[in-house]
Parts: sequence; structure tokens; C-alpha cells
Amino acid sequence: MTGVSNKIVDVKDDGVRLDRWFRLYYPQLKHGALEKLLRTGQIRVDGARVKSNRRMAVGESVRIPPMDDAPAPKAAVYNKDDADYIRSLMLYEDDDILAINKPFGLAVQGGAKQSRHIDGMLASLEKNGERPLLVHRLDQETGGLLVLAKSRKAARELGHAFQGRDVAKTYWALCLGVPRPREGTIDLPIAKKPVKIGVRVQERMSPDDGAEAKTAITDFMTIDDAGEASFVALKPLTGRTHQLRVHCAAMGAPIVGDRKYGGPQAVLEGVPEGLQLFCREMTFAHPATGKRLTVTAPLTGRMKDTWKFFGFNADARVDWPDIRKPKKR
Repeated sequence: MTGVSNKIVDVKDDGVRLDRWFRLYYPQLKHGALEKLLRTGQIRVDGARVKSNRRMAVGESVRIPPMDDAPAPKAAVYNKDDADYIRSLMLYEDDDILAINKPFGLAVQGGAKQSRHIDGMLASLEKNGERPLLVHRLDQETGGLLVLAKSRKAARELGHAFQGRDVAKTYWALCLGVPRPREGTIDLPIAKKPVKIGVRVQERMSPDDGAEAKTAITDFMTIDDAGEASFVALKPLTGRTHQLRVHCAAMGAPIVGDRKYGGPQAVLEGVPEGLQLFCREMTFAHPATGKRLTVTAPLTGRMKDTWKFFGFNADARVDWPDIRKPKKR
């Protein structure tokens, strides 16, 4: 056990999230314990209270409260199977970034029930002391494009872009029924609220106009439909948890397979089980050159089968006009 100390953020950690920084240097500190130390102000940055998603800047001083001494960080262990698997998902790579097509059902990060996940496999791609870093996330049940930084410098630039809404994203979804109108903008704040499910109470994101609700805006466009279901493109202008799922359900066209927000009726006979949501494309400034780069992911897995089932165009192009209209709630 050590006393209170202060650690200066090194240049190599510039732009790293605070929670990741603690995982690197204090791996014995579990995430729940970290959050408690942050809430109580025992961990501070330059004397100020901060949250776990705050990005570090070189030269900042981090207050470290008394805790068990950390074991020496383990060196990355090369795992050929992990490296080969990530390479098999690769869509794009250069000196600064790489992009993969994440399969449905594969977690991006570890958790209590997750032993196999993208973040854990990235250690096998370490080169010159640096391994690819996550800069955004996809839900486990969502498939498609995942962009990764190959250095801390690139992670800092991309992290700023994702936080500042400078990344244009397009998702594809199979929705139950057909949205009315067929295109427009959903401007509907959402918040985490307790919901009674049978005898249990669970927290989930819900439409809300209270003080704790956060702005959530999504452009949508119906590309094709088959009567009972429709091919809908979604462009999130904000990045709230489960935003697309909540918004589609709120406009009466829940995403097929989304029992959490669409209920048990959000299923269709003949369509593969699971959430029908896919991150199709992103456009963003390259972290080194500043030039706009677009990366597109081809449909895979269950949605590839679904598009074939309905005869939808799996190579469709989505050109977003300015379709923002008054709120549809």
C-alpha cells in the first residue's frame, strides 16, 4: 500500500482516456473502484474532479490515492490466431489507422461475461511498443465498421473527431413496417430510466424531456421496403447510448430483432435472429493528413442473409440531402 502521490502524464499518453490510463498503470484497480474514487474526488487531474472518459494531456498531474501496489505491466503476448483473425476482418490500413468489419455478436471490450473481445485481441498487433487503440465502440449485437488508431497520437486526433461530431456515420437497419414519413429527422431527447419488466426493474434509455435528458438527433431515409419491413439508412448526429434503437422504436418502426426496445413483436418470420443493425460507412478527417477519408463496410452475417431474403440492394449508395424537418414524435 502506498500513500498519496502525483503522476505526470507522459507525452506517449497524451490523448488517452483516463480509464484506459489507469488500466495501463494500475491494472489492479477495477473499473467500479475507479469510478468510486472519481466520484469522491480522491482521484483528480490538476486538482479538478474529472470523469473516467476524460482524455489526458501531456504534463497534467494526476492525484493517485493510497492503493495496493501495482504489479509490473505484462508485456503483450503475441497470439497468432488473434492476429490472423483481426487481419481477416480488415477493410483498410495505413500507418495511422486501421478499420475492420466487426462481426455481429463479438464484443468490442471485455466485461464480466466477456473473455473474447476485439480490445483483447489487439495486443497481438502491437508494433514498436504500440498497439491499436479503440476510439469509438459498437454494441456487441451491432455489426459493421469499427475504426481503430495505431498510435496514441492518432487516437487523440480521432477521439477529438468522434467527441466533436466531426465523423459522419451511416448505419443500415431493417425496420418493422415502414417509417412515416419515409425520411426526415428525429429530434428526441433520451435519458436512462427505470423500466419494469415483469417483476424486475431494469434501467434503459427512453425518450424523455426532463432535466437529465440528453439531446439526441438522427436523420433517417427509407431506401426500400417490402411491406412488412423496410431498409432504412440512419445518420446519428449525436452519439447517445442506444440512440438509433430508441429513435426507431419511438417513430413506430423498431429495428427487427430488437426485443429490448421494440418488444416481442419486433421479429419477422424468415429473418435471422438477432439485431438487424449495421454500421455501414464513416467519413472523417485522417489523423495525419487532415484529408477526408471514407471507409465502407460490406454487409456480412445475418444482415447479408436478410438483404438477400428481401431482395434489397446490398451495394446501395446513400447520399444524404438536407432532410431535416420539424420533429416527428
